[in-house]
Amino acid sequence: MRKTRIAGAFAGIAIAAIALTACNSGSPGAPAGGGDEGSDEALWQVASDVSLDGSPTFERMTARDGVIVGVKNDQPGLGYQDAATNDRSGFDVEIAQWIAASLGFGPDQITYETIPSANREQAIVNGDIDYYVGTYSITDSRKQQIDFAGPYLITGQGLLVAADNDDINGPDDLTGKIVCSVTGSTPLQRIRDEYTPGDTVEYDTYSQCIDQLLAGSVDAITTDQAILAGYVAQRPDELKIAGETFSEERYGVGLEKGDSALKDHINTLFNDGGDIWTALFDRNLAPAGIEGSQPTADE
Repeated sequence: MRKTRIAGAFAGIAIAAIALTACNSGSPGAPAGGGDEGSDEALWQVASDVSLDGSPTFERMTARDGVIVGVKNDQPGLGYQDAATNDRSGFDVEIAQWIAASLGFGPDQITYETIPSANREQAIVNGDIDYYVGTYSITDSRKQQIDFAGPYLITGQGLLVAADNDDINGPDDLTGKIVCSVTGSTPLQRIRDEYTPGDTVEYDTYSQCIDQLLAGSVDAITTDQAILAGYVAQRPDELKIAGETFSEERYGVGLEKGDSALKDHINTLFNDGGDIWTALFDRNLAPAGIEGSQPTADE
C-alpha cells in the first residue's frame, strides 16, 4: 500500500486545480514526462485502439464517441465547479479523466453531470451516466444495485464546526446539537443510528450545509474528513474540523452492475498507476492538510 502523509495547516492554503491534457508519448497508467507537482504537464496519454470485450458501458461510450461521468460540483479539492468559469477541478475529477483516457477518450469527449448523493444509484441503473466518481463510499446496500471499482481513496467521517466552537470535539458531543449533511449520505445515517444528536437536517449539497452553519442555524456538519478539509482551506478563519475521524470510508467508482470487464480494467489502472495517484493526491488534497492512502483496488 502506498501511503502519502502530509501534516499541514489548513489556513491560507489554496487547493491547486490543474487540468490534464493529452500528450504524445508514454502509455496509459504510466506517467508521461516529469509530471511534477504544480506543473501542467500531462501524467498520461489518451489510449488508442482500446478493446474491452463484454462491457456494455464501453459499448455505449464507443457508440456515442464520448463519456458521461457523474460528479460532485461543490467539494473543493475533490469535485468542484468554478461558478465564474464553469471549469471543474479536484482529485475525483482528475480520477475520472484518467479513467476516460485509459479507455481512449480525451478531455473534450467527457461530459460531466452533477448528480446529488441521493440520486447516484438511480443514475447508474438508468444508464444516464457511464460511471460516477464523487466521494462515493462503497457499501453493501449500494452494491445490491450497482458495482464499484476501487477503492481509490480511504478517508473517515468527521465533523465541521464554526472556528469559535469549543463545545463539539467529537460525535459524543452532539447531544442536543443540530447536525447537517446531504440526503442519501452514509455519514448522516451513522449519526442517526449510533449517536444522539438533538436533530438532523439534510440538503442536496454540502454547500447548503455550509451556509446554514455560517448562519448559526446548525451546530455541525458531518461527512468525510477529506471533504470537510476543503471547506476549511477555503474559510480558515470561519471553520474548523472538530476532533478525529470516527469511521472508515472507502471511495469507489460507481458502475453498472455486472460490468466486470470495466471494473477489472479500472482496478488494473489504479493498481498499476501508483505514481499518477500520488501526483494527483499531492496537488489536489495534500495542500488542505489531508492524509491519504492509496489502497489496493479489489472490489
